[in-house]
Amino acid sequence: MTPRHDPVPWPTGPADALALQKELRRFVVPAGSPEPIRIAGLDAAYSADGRTVFGAAAVLAYPSLRFVEGATAAVPVTFPYIPGLFAFREGPSLLAALGRLTCRPDLLMVHGHGIAHPRRCGIASHLGVVTGIPSVGVADTLLCGEAGGPDASRGSASPVTEKGEVIGCAVRTRPCVRPAYVSPGHLIDLAGAVRIVLLTTPRFRTPEPLRAAHRLAALARDSATFR
Repeated sequence: MTPRHDPVPWPTGPADALALQKELRRFVVPAGSPEPIRIAGLDAAYSADGRTVFGAAAVLAYPSLRFVEGATAAVPVTFPYIPGLFAFREGPSLLAALGRLTCRPDLLMVHGHGIAHPRRCGIASHLGVVTGIPSVGVADTLLCGEAGGPDASRGSASPVTEKGEVIGCAVRTRPCVRPAYVSPGHLIDLAGAVRIVLLTTPRFRTPEPLRAAHRLAALARDSATFR
């Protein structure tokens, strides 16, 4: 599968990255209600020296969550660690992994933020725009905004807001376990993003597509380490 709008060359400095992020923001559409058949989880792992990022794409059938296929890509790290600009650090490896799939996913589930981002264009939104595929961001912590704690029961959610704007939800995917932070990436609304995240977390806190991608990325990293 070839990404639709892969921005090559990728910016290697913050100023150019910010400019591109602001440009891409104009194309983000946090609306829609896709009914995916195949969901690609996207996650990355780093080599011990931090010089290589291993991107992984794991495709699961939906709603059965059966593993369909996976792909990985090792890419040199060319962008510094800057919160809010992770798309430029991990995005090249994730797009490369997506490009190695034989099937085109119907939805991307990205370990990171969508519009719950200072410029409303986190890595999930970025990848959604450049591929043209609906995307959802699922993060472990907030990057911006504030959220009250949802109730302890599974499925409870509380809005993430910034300056009066709802940009995501804190979602309890397991009872009495810290919430995941869900936000639309592109071509899906918040209610749809939360619904798909809950339907893909039958047993653990983290959605199954992201668990599969995490395993693939770690395996690629470890295989390279001991080669």
